[in-house]
Amino acid sequence: MHLVLYWNFLSFDFAQSSLAKSTTMSSDLKSKFLQVYDTLKSELINDPAFEFDDDSRQWVEKMLDYNVPGGKLNRGLSVVDSYQLLKGGDLTDDEVFSASALGWCIEWLQAYFLVLDDIMDESHTRRGQPCWFRLPKVGMIAANDGIILRNHIPRILKKHFRGKPYYVDLLDLFNEVEFQTASGQMIDLITTLVGEKDLSKYSLSTHRRIVQYKTAYYSFYLPVACALLMFGEDLDKHEEVKSVLVEMGTYFQVQDDYLDCFGAPEVIGKIGTDIEDFKCSWLVVKALELSSEEQKKILHENYGKKDPFSVAKVKELYHTLNLQGVFEDYEKASYEKLITSIEGHPSKAVQAVLKSFLGKIYKRQK
Repeated sequence: MHLVLYWNFLSFDFAQSSLAKSTTMSSDLKSKFLQVYDTLKSELINDPAFEFDDDSRQWVEKMLDYNVPGGKLNRGLSVVDSYQLLKGGDLTDDEVFSASALGWCIEWLQAYFLVLDDIMDESHTRRGQPCWFRLPKVGMIAANDGIILRNHIPRILKKHFRGKPYYVDLLDLFNEVEFQTASGQMIDLITTLVGEKDLSKYSLSTHRRIVQYKTAYYSFYLPVACALLMFGEDLDKHEEVKSVLVEMGTYFQVQDDYLDCFGAPEVIGKIGTDIEDFKCSWLVVKALELSSEEQKKILHENYGKKDPFSVAKVKELYHTLNLQGVFEDYEKASYEKLITSIEGHPSKAVQAVLKSFLGKIYKRQK
């Protein structure tokens, strides 16, 4: 999927000539971005810190190709995207490479999370193919592969950024965001332990904490923070940018929860299973908030059950409570709040970065 800078928000105050130019450039930037992956992979499977033989080199190469570049690459491409908006002009080849390398570090982090997450969730498919650990010759070797993926990140940073004044800040940033994401995963996992399905543990505050730490920091804040560091900015002076991006990440996950139930499978590319899986979804949290005692009883009796009848009962209740309308109100209010916050920032370049992110997700259908 092309990462177009001004996708879907022509209502924003951008010059039309810039729109046409950025649309043309996005395809070229993605092509260069993918070339950087090949360079980084080659460096990693020939890393002098380890004595590779043919078997280990082939294993790591296959593992990387299977898990790292297969997604939409939005997080990684957003580093290049954001840096270009901050600079306000064309990037040099060195700048494209550096921004792409940082973007790939985020994609490596994503792969590390997903490989281990699939094991924890006992998932079967990821991105339309079997989860890595489900492959016949992989199994629990995937746990160690996850560790290898995580350890590749400082190898990339050391090789390409050690001489940069922001090198230590990059290391701190990735360490901090990894800690936040792992902690968010922990909250998600312990909220409902196996055999302990208890809807009383679900609330808007619990949902927000899970989303903020598990998704928002690494998916929304990290790409922009990388671009800001590369641009020479002090992240401590951009706390308001972090707040906006975390809020945006929360909105994104609420959309995801909504689409899991109400999105068309042929559009979103999957059949939603949040109800069957007893997920702490925004929909069930809002349903609990809006339900009468009798309606709460329906939720308690049917939420988290695999049979189609129970799923249908929950969805029927969602319709009765008009959660589609509740979501539309939430989306409108979130958008207006985000735009107000963004336009209050003194830097037009930072505004452009934040509006770019919001434009990619506002009223998305998949």
